[in-house]
Amino acid sequence: MIDKEIVNLLNDQINKEWFSAYFYLDIYGYYMDQNLNGFGNWFLIQTQEERDHALLFTQYVLNNNERFVLQDIKAPHIVFTDFREPANAALQHEKGITKSINTIYAAAYEKKDFRTMQFLDWFVKEQGEEEKNTEDIVKRYDLFGKDVRGLYLLDSELAARVYAPPTLTV
Repeated sequence: MIDKEIVNLLNDQINKEWFSAYFYLDIYGYYMDQNLNGFGNWFLIQTQEERDHALLFTQYVLNNNERFVLQDIKAPHIVFTDFREPANAALQHEKGITKSINTIYAAAYEKKDFRTMQFLDWFVKEQGEEEKNTEDIVKRYDLFGKDVRGLYLLDSELAARVYAPPTLTV
């Protein structure tokens, strides 16, 4: 049985993961509207990953005989003025998600909830990858995204990303 505080934090995380999917879907739409289909592809796949994360948290809560509670998801409503802004917004968002997962981990550690800590180990590693990947896009854009040919090459590189379901089992 999981401590109620941990269950509440996990339920909040489920909502944050669904919001992340919504947020990335919004960014996908922005890039597709700008005809940057490679950037759009990258963020559509990111949308799928965040959906998967929400479902993994949901399954973990259910597997521990607890009830998951869905919350309202607020629309992002972000207006971007250049191609860099969405990628940078994604980086800042991932840093916030990392902080949230670390908060759950710290609470689980305090309660000696080793099962939840073990479950979260995958997400701690995943968040390191998420931050690195989005930071790489921002850095690459800063290096050559303002050059038309550089932007084209970066867009082509991001178009090559392929969806891979998570390998975590709960």
